[in-house]
Amino acid sequence: MEKDCKEPFLIAYYLPQYYSIDFNDKYWGKGYTEWTATAAAKPLFAGHYQPHVPSDLGFYNLLMPEVRIAQAEMARKYGIDGFCYWHYWFGNGKTIMEKPFQAVLESGQPDFPFCLAWANHNWHKPKTGRIILKQEYPGEEDHIAHFYALLPAFKDPRYIKIDGKPFFLLFAPPLIPDLNRFLDLWNRLAMENGLPGIYFVGSSQSDSRTAEYSNYQLDATTTFHLNDFHQHRSKWKYRWEKYIRHNSLNLASYSEAAKYFITDIEKREDVIPTIITGWDHSPRSGKKGLILTDYTPEAFKDHLDNVFAYITNKSNKLCLVKSWNEWAEGNYLEPDLKFGRRFLEALKETKDRYNLK
Repeated sequence: MEKDCKEPFLIAYYLPQYYSIDFNDKYWGKGYTEWTATAAAKPLFAGHYQPHVPSDLGFYNLLMPEVRIAQAEMARKYGIDGFCYWHYWFGNGKTIMEKPFQAVLESGQPDFPFCLAWANHNWHKPKTGRIILKQEYPGEEDHIAHFYALLPAFKDPRYIKIDGKPFFLLFAPPLIPDLNRFLDLWNRLAMENGLPGIYFVGSSQSDSRTAEYSNYQLDATTTFHLNDFHQHRSKWKYRWEKYIRHNSLNLASYSEAAKYFITDIEKREDVIPTIITGWDHSPRSGKKGLILTDYTPEAFKDHLDNVFAYITNKSNKLCLVKSWNEWAEGNYLEPDLKFGRRFLEALKETKDRYNLK
């Protein structure tokens, strides 16, 4: 799908960890999925919204095609223009959680735009930090094999393309040895296979890292300023609030943090902002995880207004949305029992308003 991004175009990250796989059975227990951590979450203080329980779509299994179709129909209805499926390639052909996307690709359903994001990082045990699945880079032959494994997706008419180039996101570009050589290789392979190249996007969590990316032959950077609020808050006030309220918990209000989700660097044409739907990492990391409290549809709408105001004067109005369905991070748009479709409605109302300008 070719996109010129003259109007806001929203691509939501999509987590495939909603079906049982042998790896998760081994390390987390039989039948483990993202729902296991989500449903087991407990409130850690008075008023803490946990657990988060899905409503309209229920505790779904992504191996069911009707679920994937219902997700796409809902996303389209409320202003999401495509899904960015997390993709896992650990080197030497090792993949994981690939079945939902493979089913999308092979079945042709849902008829909804998509792209891929390579989650090129190690997997760790949260409490011990021990690596349980290592990201490896065996060399050029593996890069070639990786490219050809994805070529059918790149050539799919639903695949999101910028100037004819498939949009491909790298979670941690600097981890790839000799990154520019890798980018050159895939661009050459793309042209040998009838594509004008690959539209490479590097994910960055700080302005300084974004500046460093100018050393690489990336087409764009997408920012994720989740933790920027820390450098703007009073340390003494923060320590006092932790002591008086919740001791060791890492808390902040969503509205406070959202003031810093977008910075002036997003005004650059080659920088793609990220819309953050919420955050509560406690289901995965317990009391150590960041918890953004009081995230409501109204606070989310304020954040959306801030993002769209930044991109109004840009020719490239592409935005990433984190996320469609990362439930164990408290980071999703799918309806839950508390808010129903109100976050989706806030998204649609705001996007429609800016599309009319």
